[in-house]
Amino acid sequence: MSEAKTVAIIGAGPVGLAAAAHVLERGLQPIVLEAGEHVGHAMRQWGHVQLFSPWEYNIDKSAARLLATAGWNSPEPQQYPTGAELVERYLEPLAAHAALAPHIQTSSRVTGISRTGFDKMKTRGREAAPFEIRYQNGLGPKVIKADAVIDASGTWHSPNPAGANGLPAIGEQDVADRIAYGMPDVLGKERARYAGKAVAVLGAGHSAVGTLIDLAKLAEQAPGTRPIWLLRGSDPAKAFGGGANDKLVARGQLGTAFAELVAAGKVELQSEFRVSHLIADGPRLIIAAMSNCSARRIMADELIVATGFRPDLDFVRELRIRLDPAIECPVALAPLIDPNEHSCGTVRPHGARELAQDEPGFYFAGIKSYGRAPTFLMLTGYEQVRSIAADIAGDRAAAERVELVLPETGVCSRSLAPEVSDCCGGPALSDVDACCVADEKAKQQGKAGCGCAA
Repeated sequence: MSEAKTVAIIGAGPVGLAAAAHVLERGLQPIVLEAGEHVGHAMRQWGHVQLFSPWEYNIDKSAARLLATAGWNSPEPQQYPTGAELVERYLEPLAAHAALAPHIQTSSRVTGISRTGFDKMKTRGREAAPFEIRYQNGLGPKVIKADAVIDASGTWHSPNPAGANGLPAIGEQDVADRIAYGMPDVLGKERARYAGKAVAVLGAGHSAVGTLIDLAKLAEQAPGTRPIWLLRGSDPAKAFGGGANDKLVARGQLGTAFAELVAAGKVELQSEFRVSHLIADGPRLIIAAMSNCSARRIMADELIVATGFRPDLDFVRELRIRLDPAIECPVALAPLIDPNEHSCGTVRPHGARELAQDEPGFYFAGIKSYGRAPTFLMLTGYEQVRSIAADIAGDRAAAERVELVLPETGVCSRSLAPEVSDCCGGPALSDVDACCVADEKAKQQGKAGCGCAA
């Protein structure tokens, strides 16, 4: 009897560990390489953040079946976990399971992948050669070989820069000590850094919105705290989301709460602000948006850049990879996830066929498979690795079969405000049929006509 195929899985986050569970279930041999000291390393960096989806949408079915053999009790399906709770109550028990724990190596950062004996140019016999994965741990450089590779390493450690053109703003590296990327814990462990200061937040996604809401709360506790929202676009309503119409209730509530803060002036809005320069001015920071015909500047103490992430592709450059030139995701996946056309609620489930590369046996999975698109849902990642594991095992029918029906998730990134309106009062918070806040309140009271017409 031949030995089971080995599958190297890069990353021990939710999707990487789910991949390992599916690989085990298929009778294959997983090797999980995690760069951090613990599983879920990236998720631990935003452990204070509550997820938009409840537990029932954040647990992989194969992982749940494996955990059940150890007597694990699933959390209440309708409760909303934080990142830290997802790690503590799900990822850590999964990684500690006797069937999975021997296959996980932490503090093991992958530095390169190739085919044994083949550089990128050589073709004949390539498919039969095993993958050679180089990684670094405390003992130095190491090498393992595998029959297939699933790259679920995520994008957390490759944030987009502040510059509006996709490049770092001029001076960004020089003032790095005054910049944080992603979603820092401004109400918790990093409170002292931001309390009583002018804090600019660049971005329009959920990370930016959540951070600005927390800064507004901090301003109530620490006088002098001044949240400033730097918006590259002109329409702030796009960040308010679907409100009450969003089927992921927690996300809708976040957008509604943020809209109220902006309307009340508790968050200072600077729209059409495309950062080009960052300049130190003593202990403070000049944030500038300069073009050929105009120049704008604001002064802040700190800058939080929440403009999304991009994949780190350095360690796969010796493989034959084809990516969409704009989104940097697998070519077949691009039209399904293009954020210019889709919100996360309109991305259909997909699997090995869309994720496979010209390098047979290599697959991107999880949020890294989405490249620069922000439309990823964890449940979609679980469906990806279910299909990929089936494909590696040779079960083509299961790989092609869709076993996931996504919930209706409402509007993720599109404005609900009318395109043309002469109505007053600012954008409606949640009622898709209302033209403004005043009209929304009037409709809620059962009044007819425009509520602000009087």
